[in-house]
Amino acid sequence: MLGPALHSAADSRKVTRVTLFDEAPVRAILLDIEGTTTPVDFVTKTLFPYASRKLEAFLRENVKNAEVRALMQEFRAQRELDEQSGRKPPSWHDDSEEERLRSSAEYGQWLIARDSKCTPLKTLQGKIWQQGYASGELKGEVYPDVPVAFERWKRQGKRICIYSSGSALAQQLLFGSVATGDLTPHIAAFFDTQVGAKSEAQSYRKIAAAVSLETSHFLFLSDAKKEIEAARAAGVQTLLCERDVHSAAAGSTTQVIHDFNDIFPE
Repeated sequence: MLGPALHSAADSRKVTRVTLFDEAPVRAILLDIEGTTTPVDFVTKTLFPYASRKLEAFLRENVKNAEVRALMQEFRAQRELDEQSGRKPPSWHDDSEEERLRSSAEYGQWLIARDSKCTPLKTLQGKIWQQGYASGELKGEVYPDVPVAFERWKRQGKRICIYSSGSALAQQLLFGSVATGDLTPHIAAFFDTQVGAKSEAQSYRKIAAAVSLETSHFLFLSDAKKEIEAARAAGVQTLLCERDVHSAAAGSTTQVIHDFNDIFPE
């Protein structure tokens, strides 16, 4: 009697599984990184401090590189905008290459401390992290359910895409060096702020167009409510990812998940 009863209960649970979104149209899963696939502490306590420590030395080593010099010019232009906006960035001195280099380093460190999303900073950080990953000083980190979910979703024919304020290079380096192995073969595309800000609906339309899908074919996971709202405005299905199970999503207008186990389970 016990065996059949347990079997019946299991069948009942399977039948009554609650779906958090309309699964039928979803052909691609778009993922944020910080707080969604990767612990926030890895970004704020490992990656950001590493870039800040290495920034001036990296600029000195690469000051003759045309792309790095162009990024320094973009820093100067961005700093002027920050000053005009009353943000009080560090002073900028441009009378010599040495002064320009030091000003670039100080301003870059100022941006990092404020978690700036400006594109030249993210590009520069990616290049610095590339050296760190190559030397073994840095290793990518993801939540334990992520590699399993990636394998499951790819097996089911879902396209996995990443959208982060960090550069596409930085994304590839992170997912390519996690302890369980290289996850980049599971990922169809990487998107950064080159397509636009994550809080703007048009960015999600551009991402859909880039992979020849409709926005309705996407499910977007993020821990940021403004990003969720922007994606929904573009016609994307969304789930708010709160990795802290004790966190409350008060006033949330979307479903909340704490891990990836309930997303297209088998």
